Amino acid sequence: MRPRRTWTVFAWIVGLYGAALLPGVWFPGYLDSPIGVLALLPYLSVYLFHTLGVPWLLQNNGACGWGWCMPTAFGWAFILCVWLGLAWGLARLLSRPVSPP
Repeated sequence: MRPRRTWTVFAWIVGLYGAALLPGVWFPGYLDSPIGVLALLPYLSVYLFHTLGVPWLLQNNGACGWGWCMPTAFGWAFILCVWLGLAWGLARLLSRPVSPP
């Protein structure tokens, strides 16, 4: 395994994700489009993990009335670790050497 290549692929994955989020800074309606919703999937996954029973992810334990609760600091760290871990695993998978049959 070549770790330098893995880091390069990982940087490309994270960079492309950042590029997919960037139009949302200038065009708020972009985040309501199908591509914007896919780009927001890591953020929205905190609600899925809360539903699955992972504790301390949302403020007020998810009881915010009619609104959506913001993630706690632990929730942000959890989301970051899960999605960066998935990106790292994908980078390792893409950068592995292909053996001839």
